[in-house]
Amino acid sequence: MRPPLNGSSVSVGIKNMEEQKKTIGVRGLLAAAVVLCLCSVAISTEETKQKQLRFKENGEFKILQVADMHYADGKTTPCRDVLPSENVSCSDLNTTAFLHRMILAEKPDLIVFTGDNIYASDATDAARSLDAAFSPAISASIPWAAVLGNHDQESALSREGVMKHIVTLKHTLSRLNPAGIDLIDGYGNYNLEVHGVEGSGFENKSVLNLYFLDSGDYSKVPSISGYDWIKPSQQLWFQRTSLELQRAYMSKPEAQKAPAPGLVYFHIPLPEFTSVVDSSNYTGVKQDPISSASVNSGFFTTLVEAGDVKAVFNGHDHLNDFCGEYTGIQLCYAGGFGYHAYGKAGWARRARVVVATLEKTEEASWGPLKSIKTWKRLDDQSLSTIDVQVLWSNNTPGGT
Repeated sequence: MRPPLNGSSVSVGIKNMEEQKKTIGVRGLLAAAVVLCLCSVAISTEETKQKQLRFKENGEFKILQVADMHYADGKTTPCRDVLPSENVSCSDLNTTAFLHRMILAEKPDLIVFTGDNIYASDATDAARSLDAAFSPAISASIPWAAVLGNHDQESALSREGVMKHIVTLKHTLSRLNPAGIDLIDGYGNYNLEVHGVEGSGFENKSVLNLYFLDSGDYSKVPSISGYDWIKPSQQLWFQRTSLELQRAYMSKPEAQKAPAPGLVYFHIPLPEFTSVVDSSNYTGVKQDPISSASVNSGFFTTLVEAGDVKAVFNGHDHLNDFCGEYTGIQLCYAGGFGYHAYGKAGWARRARVVVATLEKTEEASWGPLKSIKTWKRLDDQSLSTIDVQVLWSNNTPGGT
């Protein structure tokens, strides 16, 4: 027969039970924490996987460039510079419809908005205007990236505020600025990597590098008038990023002898665009002056020295849509996209498409980049394709 418990035994027994409960409770919390941690890692890994840009199984990656939407208040915002027959009920919604049509026609892998996304001085609510401007990309669940122009901040939202809003929107790969870098001019300086086809030897290598920079709005230097320029801090970030990407690409596995090609996107054109016009070596039209900064910050030289950049894409001058080569780099305008932006009556709004294509290996797999082509689509009845040209090929001088 079990002897009766005295008071001391009961006290000790209860204390032991409480200690066991505490131990079990702590273990349970630790186990839960581990599960939550593992779940977080899994979610984070899945998000990273979803956001990783890569070439499709057909060996192509397509980018749609949209320049100067100048979006404001939607259907109450009138169009500018259209034919009288087109002016009936014309509004920001025509810009939205054009973007929807382009997405359906081209099925891009990435959409890049190169500034003046909204015409903020005409926008009642800048955040709502931004939401509406980017809504076709968001509703189509297509990855997209944006940089700022010189008009995006002309409302209650500062440039920082505009970019902070953009990075919260769905499906965007835009970033406020590079991670881990505190001192850099502007907002919206970042890069994106496009990896090779999944299952190929290049699936974990970036075979196409995309750089995005904030070209500013207007000069803050009293003695210098006109538009802003890309600053030394931004150029230093670009140089370091380009060098890191080149080292990774030219290291094992699948070590390459030359850098992966790079494309650069920002709003205000470089002064070197004038040299392209002077040479008459371009495809497309020039109907606007080259509205670059009145000083040359040397960024084009920085791009040439880096050795990986094959093309630069800008907006800003809506009636220019040409691409021309200068010192081994193609300098390209997209042409004006938005209907609230200034234009030219009878000259269709337009967008630029860029397609990068990989080369086939001897093993019938996909290898490094073979070529970069471009064309423009017009917002006419048939979305006409014009000015198809090869921007770069690995069979031409400077190719990898």
